[in-house]
Amino acid sequence: MEEIIDLLEQNRLSELKEILLNENPIDIADVFEEFPKEKCLIVFKILPKDLSSEVFSYLSPEKQQEVIENITDEEIRFIMDEMYLDDTVDFIEEMPANIVDKILKNTSSDKRKLINQMLKYPDNSAGSVMTVEYISFKGSITVKQAIDYYRQVAIEKEETDICFVTDNKRKLVGLISLKTLILSNDESLIEDEMETNIISVQTKDDQEEIASLFRKYDITTMPVVDNENRLVGVITVDDIVDVIDQENTEDFQKMAAMNPSDQEYLKESVFSLAKHRIVWLLVLMLSATFTGFVIRRYEATLQSVVILAMFIPMLMDTGGNAGSQSSTLIIRGIALEEIEFSDIFKVIWKEFRVSLIVGMILSSFNFIRLYYFERVGFGISFVVCISLFATIIMAKVIGGVLPLVAKSLKIDPAIMASPLITTIVDTAALMVYFKLAVTFLNI
Repeated sequence: MEEIIDLLEQNRLSELKEILLNENPIDIADVFEEFPKEKCLIVFKILPKDLSSEVFSYLSPEKQQEVIENITDEEIRFIMDEMYLDDTVDFIEEMPANIVDKILKNTSSDKRKLINQMLKYPDNSAGSVMTVEYISFKGSITVKQAIDYYRQVAIEKEETDICFVTDNKRKLVGLISLKTLILSNDESLIEDEMETNIISVQTKDDQEEIASLFRKYDITTMPVVDNENRLVGVITVDDIVDVIDQENTEDFQKMAAMNPSDQEYLKESVFSLAKHRIVWLLVLMLSATFTGFVIRRYEATLQSVVILAMFIPMLMDTGGNAGSQSSTLIIRGIALEEIEFSDIFKVIWKEFRVSLIVGMILSSFNFIRLYYFERVGFGISFVVCISLFATIIMAKVIGGVLPLVAKSLKIDPAIMASPLITTIVDTAALMVYFKLAVTFLNI
């Protein structure tokens, strides 16, 4: 980075070009992100056209906009011709209207038609992430004819490892890998060499479900078909990696009680960040008033034995943490399709047994600490520890069950994560605590 900056400052552009030609396009794009607009454009213009178009596809939307605003129509035309269609669609979706107009004006009519078609698919659907740059054959041609055709078109296609086989009505009937194609007899028919056991998705299928299929079947390419099983595109593993990152980020944000946002933290405005957080904070704040109602109901109990108030934070925190552990594991299990709603009783039984072990250890440790080291009376120590034991059992069972219930109700299980479970467990824990205190301490 320092060497590149020095060469730029000294205007030694030929030496800079030589250095960049030996670098990976992704690494060059990372360098671009550090430059101000003027320096960025200088570097961009000294790169060969084919390399500059590849680097462009890896730039952030902000840098892409800067470049498009400051290069000629001819340069835009070349970049658009070289970029894969799915990358072009992703790029256009991030741009303001004036930039989109400039891009489409410099895009071929065929490609513009395909872009408009893909932009009509619902967000986060198979159609919105697929590419139409794949290779397909008819099953009736020979392997030699297929290889000859492959040589003609592969340079322009994004997906070249797997070729697809269609009938005369463009219906998907099979697929054949490049390895199989090369190793097969030249005179064999494609239909005799192809695989017919095909995993495919439809254009409106949700991208999260598609990512699960990639993981389940350990594949790198997924054909996309319409309602009549006609091949319309393919989804490649590089796009699915982006989908998995996006879905995981969304789940983390929901688990932290925030509305999901696809913008980078440092680039998102303060107002936008506040807007995404305030709704759930209000909901959780209002739901936490139930805890206040419980404390108010047992106000006389607290006044009689003031020391009881000292253990409320410990009970609530431990219960919340115990519930969060269970919910996190169950949510992840649901995401990986390892756990279904039909497993709910297995989950309850397992979490109950785990809670017995954890609760027994924590309660015993806590009793020794209170009774022998802090000299708290036996009755109060007993009530606190029994309450802790019951709280852990409730928290772990509730934390395991709620995500499954949410999934069955078509609600994102991530919503049932730490904040909401903590609020529910806090209320239940206090009710148990005060009930036991009244019963055993004769208050």
